[in-house]
Amino acid sequence: MASVQAGASIAKTLFPVVGPVGMVAVRTALGTLILCAALRPWRARITSSTWRPLVVYGVSLGVMNLLYYLALSRVPLGIAVALEFTGPLAVAVLSSRRLIDFCWILLAAAGLLLLLPVAHIGVGTDPVGALYALAAGACWALYIIYGQKAGAHHGAQTAALGSVISALIIVPIGLADRGPALFSGAILLPGLVVAVLSNAIPFTLEMFALTRLPARTFGILMSIEPAFGALIGYVYLHEWLTPVQWTAIALVILASIGATASAQQKIR
Repeated sequence: MASVQAGASIAKTLFPVVGPVGMVAVRTALGTLILCAALRPWRARITSSTWRPLVVYGVSLGVMNLLYYLALSRVPLGIAVALEFTGPLAVAVLSSRRLIDFCWILLAAAGLLLLLPVAHIGVGTDPVGALYALAAGACWALYIIYGQKAGAHHGAQTAALGSVISALIIVPIGLADRGPALFSGAILLPGLVVAVLSNAIPFTLEMFALTRLPARTFGILMSIEPAFGALIGYVYLHEWLTPVQWTAIALVILASIGATASAQQKIR
């Protein structure tokens, strides 16, 4: 999560040059090349029973990143992550079975509500940007569910296979939006850094996590994401948050700690 948000903060500084659509295309293209070189997805055996979750995983991955960058172009990093978090939270709610799990979900939800400008709607939140982030959250939910299914068959190679599918969708859109400007040296070098931070490192690590954790536990643990987004947005982009929003971050961190402790108790 720290890697993803660091990459997002760097990408946001490049929006004035290449735009959010062009930036996500550069990130996707370079990230796919890195993952393919490292994981060699052509060695994976894709059968008639395994390709469907893989395709949904790859499509949701590409569309999620595109919508997230469009949201970042309109709202602060921390707010975008908080809104996008509705996807993992929905996964957690729908897959929970024990009362204690619902307690942690409610705590995370309370933090999310505080993090959003609910009490003063419209202040600091662009409505179109909010819709982009919420739509990205829906894609994030699909990414979690189908990433776990695809990862059960293909392991870490799923990250590379999904990235290839994502690139087939997103890169043509970016080329249509910005054309040859995507290949300039001023974009490719920082784009490579963004690709490593936002694609190569986190997607590989997340695939290991998805294959070892229940979707519910993974979804609740992702509640820490707004904290990383807000903190990195504050340090790198100078996007200030209110005391109420920082309180919300503390709530989602507590929810994450509680969910982790509950998962460990269940394993024992």
